[in-house]
Amino acid sequence: MSDTYFIYGMHAVQATLEKEPQNITRIWLEQSRRDQRGSAVMGLAKQNGIHVVRVKRDELDKLVPEASHQGVVAESKAKAALNEAGLNQLLDNLAEPPLLLILDGVTDPHNLGACLRTADAAGVHALIVPRDKACGLTAVVRKVASGAAETVPFVQVTNLARTLKALKQRNIWLVGTDLDTEQDIYEADLSGPLALVMGAEGKGMRRLTREQCDFLVKLPMRGSVQSLNVSVSTGICLYEAVRQRGR
Repeated sequence: MSDTYFIYGMHAVQATLEKEPQNITRIWLEQSRRDQRGSAVMGLAKQNGIHVVRVKRDELDKLVPEASHQGVVAESKAKAALNEAGLNQLLDNLAEPPLLLILDGVTDPHNLGACLRTADAAGVHALIVPRDKACGLTAVVRKVASGAAETVPFVQVTNLARTLKALKQRNIWLVGTDLDTEQDIYEADLSGPLALVMGAEGKGMRRLTREQCDFLVKLPMRGSVQSLNVSVSTGICLYEAVRQRGR
């Protein structure tokens, strides 16, 4: 992993300035951005002693080619993902029943970013992915996540099946999602220590992952569409767990 990476887009840069300004080393702001949002970025940067360089749009285009940067790019120190040891420490320090999100091989950065954003909103304590054959924290992920990549602990593990076994030993229920199962998610008990396991786009969960789940649930599909985007399904499932945990 590089020591630094680019954050781009007004919301993503502003969210990082508000939550982790110590990680931003410099900001490039388009010369013509003198609106309210541009001024907000300038103000936050000034408060935290961060240098802002006014540049033409084509210079931003060179920094992040083919990206929708909205006239602002920030350079930030890379925040490393947690590993198995970091996950254990996080779980040891929790003062409430854990709510975890596990993505088994999601490769689309837009889906991962959307899942991070929903995880933050739902109060998920950590998002866990396998290290191989899955998307990591790319610049696109961070932009789509709109600041959630800086707030939700992101865990990359070398052996997902082994991690699932370790979670079960902590009495965390593993609930997998599968279109071919019989149990509707609204019939399941999601109120206790929980790890929601979502499969990859189009493929679903791998066999070893499915075998580790305590039980499987599905979303009721009443129309002609047979499946939903993984980030949409994640949001529905997480908020059913939130509803039950709040009872």
